[in-house]
Amino acid sequence: MTEPTSFSVALPNETATAQLMADLALLVGPGDTITLSGDLGAGKTTAARAMIRYLAGDETYEVPSPTFTLTQTYDLPPCPVLHADLYRIADATELEEIGLSPLPEGTLALIEWPERAPEAMPDDRIDIAFSHRPSLGSSARAAEITGHGEAVAKVARLAALRRFLDLSGHATSDRQRMAGDASTRSYARVIGDQGSLVLMNSPPRPDGPAIHNGKSYSAAVHLAEDVRPFVALANGLRRQGFSAPAVYHADLDAGFLLLEDLGGATFVQGDPPGPIIERYQAAAVMLAALHGIDLPDTLPLAPKITYQIPEFDFDAMMTEVGLMLDWYLPDHGVTLSGMMHADFLVIWKDLLGRLETAHKTWVLRDFHSPNLIWLNGRKDASRVGLLDFQDAVMGPEAYDLVSLLQDARIDVPDSVEIPLLGRYVAARRQTNPAFDAAHFVEQYAIMSAQRNTRLLGTFARLNRRDGKPQYLRHQPRIWGYLQRAFAHPALNSLKDWFTANVPPPIDRI
Repeated sequence: MTEPTSFSVALPNETATAQLMADLALLVGPGDTITLSGDLGAGKTTAARAMIRYLAGDETYEVPSPTFTLTQTYDLPPCPVLHADLYRIADATELEEIGLSPLPEGTLALIEWPERAPEAMPDDRIDIAFSHRPSLGSSARAAEITGHGEAVAKVARLAALRRFLDLSGHATSDRQRMAGDASTRSYARVIGDQGSLVLMNSPPRPDGPAIHNGKSYSAAVHLAEDVRPFVALANGLRRQGFSAPAVYHADLDAGFLLLEDLGGATFVQGDPPGPIIERYQAAAVMLAALHGIDLPDTLPLAPKITYQIPEFDFDAMMTEVGLMLDWYLPDHGVTLSGMMHADFLVIWKDLLGRLETAHKTWVLRDFHSPNLIWLNGRKDASRVGLLDFQDAVMGPEAYDLVSLLQDARIDVPDSVEIPLLGRYVAARRQTNPAFDAAHFVEQYAIMSAQRNTRLLGTFARLNRRDGKPQYLRHQPRIWGYLQRAFAHPALNSLKDWFTANVPPPIDRI
């Protein structure tokens, strides 16, 4: 059994308490339990209120003490939060009556006065014990933070994060929550005297089971397992004149970065959101500029250390489309015969084989609206701010254009897609008159089929394995993009296979 781990923090005022709870909020999520103990007035409710307000993104969010109601639940953007106060219960037998035995699943629990029912507290939890420090001032407190069971790693990471912020000169800066993504990463704005930076918390990704020819899924498809690829690509993009965020401070081993804050101007507008055409045009031209450069596959990372950009090879692409077989089809009750399974592999082998001679470039991999920031004060290609490129590979030029023009999260009608595809081709021909548009369009159709097949499987997996059903609402849109790709004659065999074997997704929008 893992031994508990602890560290102590001096909290000279309520602002310091709020900063501690914001840092902890970056590392916890649904299913975690945080207990808050200490004498009356020690700061338990202050700490809980600070975390709830941080998660709500609202410093004025109403958070009453649950002393009399015993429990209060908040439906916040990252997850539901339960705030409980056990001061008025006699023992653990009363917890079932107030819905705390067992604790609700999928909820982050903040529990004051856990000593009233210590035997009911989960084995995996974070304890924060507050105490007065009158010698340091009337509002000064100290907090001892202890991790138990599986929470030991989170407390150790919290201590490492606090050290990182201290060494970078941002221990006392304000924190603001930023929305996360489908990964294990989380983000916050760190606002100090010199302005705003973005804190990235990117814990090293575990390898996972070896299920793809002796490799984990992330290794097989070349997903970044730490922050080194992000740092190398960010610096590489900036050297080429593109607007990746500057990296100001980095802990490469722990996975903490302080980055340039590119702002929040997006590439979409409206409800439901749709493309801002001018910005999408700029993004298409930016990709043309990037693809017109002979880019290296090795980048400097640190003195005498380089990073090799992996190749988006046949095995990686096949592993990705295999998510259709592993997750999407089982979700729809489809069991393939051995012959139909073999046909799937043969068809894809033929399609991907057509890309073997294609020019390889940096494929940023998720070049779509959530990862693009509009920088109005900059010019030309540098107006397109770039995020989330740590999974970059050396691969076909068309892939990122598909990501942009067949955005999985918003509708891009073909009346927008086709002119932007033409704009990209025109930009490439302007710098290279020999650019083969017909070959590129075939490559675009193949990459559309590959990416959208993968996404149908990925979103099924996010639902079933990771408990994230919200991604299912995107599947009908992805299916529509796939039908566009099937219009290209190169995909006739794949179209026939899908028609025979793959049911369309349920429309959940």
